Amino acid sequence: MSTIKNSGARCIGILTSGGDCQGLNAAIRGVAKSAIKTFKIDVIGIKDGFRGLIENRTMRLDDDALSGILTLGGTILGTSRDKPDKFPLGNSFMDMTSQAIENCKKMHLDGLICIGGGGTQKNALKLLSKTNEIKIITLPKTIDNDVFGTDVTFGFDTAVQIAAEAIDRVHSTASSHHRVMVVEIMGHNTGWLTAASGLAGGADVVLIPEIPYSIDTVSKDILERHRKGKRFSIVAVAEGARSTEEIKESEKKEKKKKDSQKDKENHCEESTGMRLARQIEKITGLETRLTTLGHIQRGGSPSSYDRILATMLGTKAAQLIAEGVSGVMVAVKGDKLKPVPLEEVAGKRKNIPLDHPILESLRMLKISLGE
Repeated sequence: MSTIKNSGARCIGILTSGGDCQGLNAAIRGVAKSAIKTFKIDVIGIKDGFRGLIENRTMRLDDDALSGILTLGGTILGTSRDKPDKFPLGNSFMDMTSQAIENCKKMHLDGLICIGGGGTQKNALKLLSKTNEIKIITLPKTIDNDVFGTDVTFGFDTAVQIAAEAIDRVHSTASSHHRVMVVEIMGHNTGWLTAASGLAGGADVVLIPEIPYSIDTVSKDILERHRKGKRFSIVAVAEGARSTEEIKESEKKEKKKKDSQKDKENHCEESTGMRLARQIEKITGLETRLTTLGHIQRGGSPSSYDRILATMLGTKAAQLIAEGVSGVMVAVKGDKLKPVPLEEVAGKRKNIPLDHPILESLRMLKISLGE
């Protein structure tokens, strides 16, 4: 039994915001069960993220609601990407921060735990800046592993396993048909997921946003494999990866300030993977196919590691709320869980360092990074 005393919190709320990922239900369970059983705090689940907070839609989280959710993907609370300060109403946006705070008071919340990625950290900080009465703590989740201030986010480990398995499965058809297979992997503007799954899955080329690639280098490396008698090549590319040529073109457009709506629409029509596959086939003359994993990477049951991590983060959040702590994100630092001020986290992105061991291993294996 914990010896930590409750500083006076009687009721807290939990919401999940942004994109879904594996481990959300484990985190909800970790927060709620420890709050209820150890600290005698009532817990209210807020539906559909900050939208549910503004619209005052809730559910009580008790033993029945929490039973059996540890292994479930998604979130029993639902989620959305709505922001309290830019809430969509009709054809415009309104600042509904005061309404969100007022609803917290109506629910008699002493604290609010917001589970989400980078956007959630910013939204939580903005909410915190408008109230001194409600304690706010966040938890870092995302398959992208790009939340600043924490070594790792829950959801990342499961997504790596899914993407690596997809690369494994692509090998057989690539070999059978002597093809180049391009596998597009999520990650927004960071390469954590692509680098890790590319290494785990044995990709031959790994392209990430942190390292602008040369399409000529990529094509040359693929042709070199072909000349050596390799029957296929697997290219793992992050959705946010860009070639040096694309970056230069983008800079030119920015300087001229002549980006037309048509240019933007055309850019959206062709994904990173589609464009890369087309260019590789044109330059090398080798049959090239694209596999886009998409939201498959965010679905399904969480790995054991993500269940453990999400649960530990959740129980730590409950402890901090009970102690009266506010304005922090519960972060992973080595083998410790530590509160990090939201001011140090919000608005920042954690990119994969160019000297990270994963990238060093890829280089030593002579896996092309398109450099």
